[in-house]
Amino acid sequence: MSPFQLTRTLPEDATSAALRTDVLRGLTRTPKELPPKWFYDARGSELFEEITRLPEYYPTRAEREILVARAAQIAAATDARTLVELGSGSSEKTRYLLDALDGLHSYVPVDVSESALTGAARSLLAERPDLHVHALIADFTRVLALPETPGPRLVAFLGGTIGNLLPAERAAFLKSVRALLAPGDALLVGTDLVKDERVLVAAYDDAAGVTAEFNKNVLAVMNRELGADFPADRFGHVAVWNAREEWIEMRLRAREAVSVKIRELDLVVPFEAGEEIRTEVSAKFRQEGVRSELADAGMKLVEWWTDAEGRFALSLSTAV
Repeated sequence: MSPFQLTRTLPEDATSAALRTDVLRGLTRTPKELPPKWFYDARGSELFEEITRLPEYYPTRAEREILVARAAQIAAATDARTLVELGSGSSEKTRYLLDALDGLHSYVPVDVSESALTGAARSLLAERPDLHVHALIADFTRVLALPETPGPRLVAFLGGTIGNLLPAERAAFLKSVRALLAPGDALLVGTDLVKDERVLVAAYDDAAGVTAEFNKNVLAVMNRELGADFPADRFGHVAVWNAREEWIEMRLRAREAVSVKIRELDLVVPFEAGEEIRTEVSAKFRQEGVRSELADAGMKLVEWWTDAEGRFALSLSTAV
């Protein structure tokens, strides 16, 4: 069997169709909103990598600290022969798990980006020629069909990305993951934790303005892909802490009244001065809340690890 297989579960035009649907739905509702996945074209991915190195942005460093300290325990607790990673991207942090899982046979990265999957696979196989990589071009928020690989399986969802899902979306997602788990399988999830509002807001509104540029990149994506004429200089970046929902919201706020044409949708979108587009929700969690959400989906929290400062957590759960 080839050490690398690539299976496409999305149509070739799925990304374009999803963008059109999300923009049409999101910019004709009140208040306006867009899903955060549209930040991540090539430029957006570069900007996010830059964000992860900023002094204000702690989640990546905190999660890496936990992985370095706990990878051996994760391996011992799961004895996984297959590692499935949802939203795998560059698979950079995954290497800590791959190194720790001595009996690993297969790695199944799941991502919407074919280039990210093939690039990561090339790098991993150069380092680990005995590893079998079966990549899936798929949307992890939809029902997944995993390839036949040896168990037990460890499903990993890192980076705190679960916080980008609204509560109903999280519930549906966790139930869909539960459906993938056979007896002996496990789920590893990264969650950013509730903390001081000033620390949270600074992580999404850095002094260098990188996150502001990242936020505005969604306008560049719509201009390029949908023939829109968003004037980026007329929109400002906003990051606020919603204490009731315990999440950060990123928004783009119109500095003045402006009318935007989106040619490919035959749509004109008016903005009043001060009107906003919500571009991201990033929920923050508490241990009991995570335990409850997992239980509602039919899973049991069995391990909970945080970094030394208690900023971020990795949770390990199994099916019940």
